[in-house]
Amino acid sequence: MKHYTVLKKESIEALNIKSDGIYVDATLGYAGDASEILKRIKRGFLFAFDRDIDAIRYSEKVLSSISDRYKIIHSAFSSLSLKLQEEGIYKVDGILFDLGVSSPQLDENRGFSFMRDEVLDMRMNQDDKKTAQDVLNTYSFEELKTIFYSYGEEKKSSFIAKEIVLAREKKPITTTQELCSIILKAVGAKYFYKTHPERNIFQAIRIEVNNELKEIEKVLPEAISLLNPGGRLAVISFHSLEDRIVKRVFKKYSEVDRVVKGLPEIPEEYKPMVRLVNKKPIVPSKEELDENSRSTSAKLRIVERL
Repeated sequence: MKHYTVLKKESIEALNIKSDGIYVDATLGYAGDASEILKRIKRGFLFAFDRDIDAIRYSEKVLSSISDRYKIIHSAFSSLSLKLQEEGIYKVDGILFDLGVSSPQLDENRGFSFMRDEVLDMRMNQDDKKTAQDVLNTYSFEELKTIFYSYGEEKKSSFIAKEIVLAREKKPITTTQELCSIILKAVGAKYFYKTHPERNIFQAIRIEVNNELKEIEKVLPEAISLLNPGGRLAVISFHSLEDRIVKRVFKKYSEVDRVVKGLPEIPEEYKPMVRLVNKKPIVPSKEELDENSRSTSAKLRIVERL
């Protein structure tokens, strides 16, 4: 199983791992980060979350060969606090989020990639009901246009949504190449081959199917609340929409509330909860980019609990 872990060295360093600490890998994937965390905790414990059962099965083998000081939880990371409370855990020393789709997910026949002809699915959790086909074949023109523009930041969203609605009247849209052909017809060859709108459209559908941005918005404040003083939260994002949410949440919790900013004495509940470890995001080195082009857009942001 070939999987390249983006910004691995930087994200592990970001956590400032203590050998007796409790850590959370909120996006286990294929255990690239989790295995490095587990190697460093001799008396601590690791909780790892993922909703992809294939990733969990693979990672179980990897982690069990290192140590038994871990537990994998089959769940979306939006249930982080609840699931940890069920384990009797209310505070942790570090949490890592790697928000990207893993290389194996892109390479499997799930319709994440527009590079091959695959069935349109895009579910990260195969137990979820909504698929990419459901979105394309049941959403209204207005809903599709909004998703493509909001989640894909695609300028020609209206043209593409209109063409999808016309195409599905003849037959349901079921494969990646069918969708690519529809996008090409909607925008014309010149725009298609120059700007590659299929990237934006596939991203938008994937975000909608997996409810990705809403989950990030929900979980980051919870993750900050879970940290012990000195604990670190590290987040790797892969596109501007994710990074904007991370930046906004980190800014909010690292600044004094505007309501009380001018007061000589700031009440405890209005003081910042975290400090920014890096004001500018950490990006992959040239060496990493040469090894793995999929890491091009990655950004790592880190905060520490005060």
